[in-house]
Amino acid sequence: MPDRPSPLVAATGVVLDTRGRVLVLTTPGRTDPELPGGAVQDTETPEEGLARALREGLNLARPAGRLLAVDSRPPGPPGSSGPPGRSLIVHVHLVGPLPPPEAAAISLPAGATTGARWLPPEAACALLPARTAPRLRAALAALHTGSFAHLVDGVPQPGSPAGLDPARRVALEHSGTLDPASHRASRPKAVTAASVLFTGPDGRILLVQPAYGRSDRWNLPGGGIDSDLGEIPRAAARREVHEELGLDLAPGRLLAVNWSHKPGRPARIRFLYDGGVLDAPTLARIRLDRAELLQWRTVTSAELPGLVKPALRRQITACLAARAAGTGPLELHAGRP
Repeated sequence: MPDRPSPLVAATGVVLDTRGRVLVLTTPGRTDPELPGGAVQDTETPEEGLARALREGLNLARPAGRLLAVDSRPPGPPGSSGPPGRSLIVHVHLVGPLPPPEAAAISLPAGATTGARWLPPEAACALLPARTAPRLRAALAALHTGSFAHLVDGVPQPGSPAGLDPARRVALEHSGTLDPASHRASRPKAVTAASVLFTGPDGRILLVQPAYGRSDRWNLPGGGIDSDLGEIPRAAARREVHEELGLDLAPGRLLAVNWSHKPGRPARIRFLYDGGVLDAPTLARIRLDRAELLQWRTVTSAELPGLVKPALRRQITACLAARAAGTGPLELHAGRP
């Protein structure tokens, strides 16, 4: 039996800056803009091939980041784009986000006619050719949901954890054509967290300043629930307080459960527990985990607007009212009952 042509393997980078813009390459005289990347050579892995393409084509010394999508394209008919008689497998990786100095330092090889443009995601999808734009859309969906997209010729497949149109997912579920594994993979996901509301003897609210993300936004003590380890919300609240503040305190009653959601992102569920009143000796025993927190402070309700996001401020206000009235737990949506 004669040898069959092996698939062509390529690696593409979704290169983002801190404003969420996508880097698109355009070449005068060519109708099709493209994303950075290229064919994998010799014994390279897709990650190595993409890193080389970024280094050679953009003078960008960045490794390939998280795998966002894999797209398989069958061989096209004679005369179509792509190598004749060969299928194409494209690995799509996140690169960045690049901070402004690194984004500004991108340069093209001497004499190159290719131009680099930073575009908002929808503008990039509108500019890219029809065979590439769905790949970028699915990769961005995977990025925002913390998931992965399985594509064939740019089309998300049944059971793909990301990129599958919600209406199509519902239709597939109702038709009974999804196997159990595909059903679980394609169902919407949620991120869960547990927080604790502490106050001092004077009624001031204990807040902590994170060492990551936006440090100008203060939070309640707490963090993510390790549900993959079987952790329950109450245990997560106690663990997070111990890790962040060095205090081993059992949370009190559940004051509220908050649900928040942004289109294209996983829903976020927060369990808010009553930590009670911390006296002066207990506050003096606080020892911060410097890898997570910069500092702590107690504030009045009037100071909250300048420190915490509006949705969290509403959650804190609702929990204080529930604690004072002995009611709850409350069901909140973005902090609103």
